[in-house]
Amino acid sequence: MSMLVVTTLEVPGKRIKDCKGLVRGITVRAPHLGQSFLAGLRGISGGRVGSLVTVCETAREEALVQMIQHAQSLGANAVVGLRYDSGEVGTSGFAEVLAYGTAVVVEPLA
Repeated sequence: MSMLVVTTLEVPGKRIKDCKGLVRGITVRAPHLGQSFLAGLRGISGGRVGSLVTVCETAREEALVQMIQHAQSLGANAVVGLRYDSGEVGTSGFAEVLAYGTAVVVEPLA
């Protein structure tokens, strides 16, 4: 089953036939020692920290995939209102990423 995921509350050219409810995917990630070391060096000189960008993108993708699986398990074919939230877990350097939205069944407009 293909899954349409949008940040909007409506899907152009489609109507929401049924609302299945809130869906979410969550992951907690931490950079490995090498990434932390390189990030520390980059922090001294300033600039983009590519190794940590990779950690963040991986976490977002993992949370998104989990959210889509949750929506599919409810019988949805789309998720509207996709949002991401993130935060630090304790003082350990772990980052939590949450993807959430509303699972719906959409159909083409007549």
